[in-house]
Amino acid sequence: GLFSTLPRFEGRDMIGEVSTRESYIWGKSAAAVASHTHGMPAHPETNRKPPSKRFKVVAMDFGVKWNLLRSLENFGCDIEVVPAKTSAKDILARKPDGVFLSNGPGDPAAAPYAAETVREMLGKVPIFGVCMGHQILALAMGAKTYKLKFGHRGGNQPVLDKGTGRVEISSHNHGYAVDAQSLPASAQVTHINLNDKCVEGLSVPSQNAFSVQYHPEACPGPHDSIQLFERFVASMEKK
Repeated sequence: GLFSTLPRFEGRDMIGEVSTRESYIWGKSAAAVASHTHGMPAHPETNRKPPSKRFKVVAMDFGVKWNLLRSLENFGCDIEVVPAKTSAKDILARKPDGVFLSNGPGDPAAAPYAAETVREMLGKVPIFGVCMGHQILALAMGAKTYKLKFGHRGGNQPVLDKGTGRVEISSHNHGYAVDAQSLPASAQVTHINLNDKCVEGLSVPSQNAFSVQYHPEACPGPHDSIQLFERFVASMEKK
């Protein structure tokens, strides 16, 4: 049947299939310019006066959504997007204020080079990961990921911020999750899904790194989690 002929997700490095082949400056490539004029508009929350200070961010492209780059830009970031297989040495040589780990498709464990790169950067630069980037950060910390029996899809997933007690309605599109039991003591679970209790956010305070499993830019979707971009900017300001 049809399903027997479809390729398996497990063990397939889909990041390597979709990542950009060359580095580019966001806003200066043909694709980015087109996305600004023809893509969805940014959220009202991010249509604000840009901060006076700009931050240089390197985004590792695991299959990045342009609306994530738009949101970072609106929060004061100048962004260089680099291929997923860019080395830690090459990224740090760009002297970024922060590194962003993007969303992306497939099995995170099938791209061990990405976790190794992030492992080499931990503690050297502020890191913010979203979706696949969240899973890659967890793998870099020595944790494990697993395939959910039922993936999270859609724009109405309830997530608890354990630090504030606030419940966010959030946008999800993922089939893998982080195994909470495999996380080292240095990593804190900051967010959980209220439907199935899986890990939705991590923080590694000693390494100035954090991540969320869902999409804070939520285009389309709810805007409850937009403050995560402010948290990333604050971490770069402190650094």
